[in-house]
Amino acid sequence: MSFRLAQRLQGLPQPATIAMSAKARALKAQGVDVISLALGEPDFPSPPEAVEAAYQAGLRGDTKYPPVGGQPALKAAVARKFIEENGLSYAPDEILIGNGGKQLIYNAFAASIDPGDEVIVPAPYWVSYPLIAQMMGGVSVPVVCLEQDKFRLRAEGLRRAITPRTRWLVLNFPNNPSGAIMERDDLEAIAAVLRDAPHVMVMADEIYEHLTFDGKAHVSLASVAPDLGDRILTINGMAKAYAMTGWRVGFCGGPAALIKAMTSIQSNATSGICTLAQAGAIAALGTPASGRDAMRKVYQARRDLVVSRLRAMPFVTCAMPEGAFYVFPGIAGALGKTSMGGRRIVDDVAFAETLLEEAHVSVVPGSAFGQMGHIRLSVAASDELLVEACIRLERFLLELS
Repeated sequence: MSFRLAQRLQGLPQPATIAMSAKARALKAQGVDVISLALGEPDFPSPPEAVEAAYQAGLRGDTKYPPVGGQPALKAAVARKFIEENGLSYAPDEILIGNGGKQLIYNAFAASIDPGDEVIVPAPYWVSYPLIAQMMGGVSVPVVCLEQDKFRLRAEGLRRAITPRTRWLVLNFPNNPSGAIMERDDLEAIAAVLRDAPHVMVMADEIYEHLTFDGKAHVSLASVAPDLGDRILTINGMAKAYAMTGWRVGFCGGPAALIKAMTSIQSNATSGICTLAQAGAIAALGTPASGRDAMRKVYQARRDLVVSRLRAMPFVTCAMPEGAFYVFPGIAGALGKTSMGGRRIVDDVAFAETLLEEAHVSVVPGSAFGQMGHIRLSVAASDELLVEACIRLERFLLELS
C-alpha cells in the first residue's frame, strides 16, 4: 500500500532549531561533550507555586475534560494580567487558552488564511511563522530588518510590503532570534501605516515581554493604537517569563469573532488544555513580579558576557539584544573560509554544522530565521557553559584559513 502526504506538506522543512538540537543530541549520545545553545528554553525551574497548585488540583480530582477555550478561572487571571500589565481590556469571549503559544498561532492562521493570502513577517523571524502560514496555503512575505537598525521593523519597509493580498502582519517583539524590541515611537509609526491598510490583521506575539534589558519596557501595540484593537490578536503564554515551557499553556486576547473561530479550530484539533497545567498557570500569574525580575537580571548579565566576548572575536559583528535571551551575531566575515577540519564555510548553515562537528557547540543558522550570514545563540545556559562555548567558538574562528 502506498502512502501519499497531503500537498500542503510537500517541501515543508523541519524547523531548524529542532533539527540542530537533534544533531547535538545524536553527538551527545556518542559520548561527545556538546554544548547546545540551539533551543530557546529557560534554564530556571518553574515557580513552586505553580507546581503546588497543579498537585493540589490533581488531589482534588480536577482531572476531567476542561472547556475548549480555557477554564473560567484562568481566563479571569489572563484578563487581569492584560489589564494590569498591558493596559488591555478583554472580555471572556475575547480570550482563548491554547496548548502553548504555537497552537494559538496555528489556530489563528487556520481560521483566517486562504490560499494565496500573504503574511508579512519581519526578518529575522521565529521559524514557525512562515511554516504554519505555508501549511495553510499562505505566502510568507519577509521584510528584512537590518542589524544597524537593531533589527527593528521600520515603517517604510512595512508600507512597501503591503499588498491587497496581505492578510496578516506578525509582530514578534521582543524578538526571537535577534532580541530586538519596538519602543513606543516605533509602534506609533507602524500603527500609522496600518491605518492606511484596514484589511491587514496584526498578530502581536509578546511571549518575551517580561525579558527586556537596560531599563527598557515592553509596550503592546494594542495599547499604543487602541483604534486598531479590532484587528490585533495579542498572544502570550507561560513558557518564557515563567520558565514553564513543558506545561504548554498559551493565551491570547483579540476580537470575539476571531477568538470564536480559533476556538472552533481548537475544538476539532486538541480540545481543551490540561487541567493541571491550567491550575499551575493561574498560580504562576499570581506570583510577584520579583521572580521574573530576578530571572531577567540573570539573562541580562549573561547577554553582556556573551556579547562582550563575541565583539572581541575575528569575523564577527554583534548588535546588542535589548530583550529575550538570544544573541544574533553576524558571521559574514567567516564565509568563504576553510575550517581546521578542511570544510569550506560556504554559508551560515555550513558554519553552524561545522561548528557543531569540530568545536562541539550547537547553534542555529540565521538563514533559518530569514537572515543569512548570522547565527543564533541562546544565553539560557549557565555562565560556565556560555564561557566555554565562547572559548570554543573563538578557537574555531581563529583556526579558519
